[in-house]
Amino acid sequence: MKDKIKPTIILTIICTAAALLLVLAYEMTKDRVAEQRELKFNKSVETLFGKYDTTIIDNSFGYDEIKEIAVTSDGKTIIQVCTDGYSKGGINILVGIDENGVLTGISFISLGETPGLGSKVKDNPSFVEKNFIGLTEAPETIDSISGATFSSNGMKRAVEIAMNVYNENKEAILGG
Repeated sequence: MKDKIKPTIILTIICTAAALLLVLAYEMTKDRVAEQRELKFNKSVETLFGKYDTTIIDNSFGYDEIKEIAVTSDGKTIIQVCTDGYSKGGINILVGIDENGVLTGISFISLGETPGLGSKVKDNPSFVEKNFIGLTEAPETIDSISGATFSSNGMKRAVEIAMNVYNENKEAILGG
């Protein structure tokens, strides 16, 4: 009987120790991870609009894909959207919308799409320029990149979400 209980107790102690070490590691690094995430977000905002002070809006307006919404002091809005392309959650972008509601830029935070295929949505600037820049509403159709249809549709979905959130909640977003 002791031979059957002893391995169970040892395994329980090992699992408990491993869980405690994971919790300790998380607690020690969570602030630094959050700081790095904010720094990357601010650098991407700077890429879109230049150096600005931003106010973070603490609301995703019911969309799971919205990760962050920020507004600059002069009414420009930055919406971070993470959607699926070919990879689950593979497209993480910032959509920049000016004070007139016009999409003025897209900045990639990360792109987990297939290198050489899905990554063409980032590597081909004319794709973004031709399909999204200057929009005031969600795009109905886009010209997909050959071989990167899932990624192209993921980009369309990300922009669609950002534009819908902005247009449906403009007063709440700009009002802070």
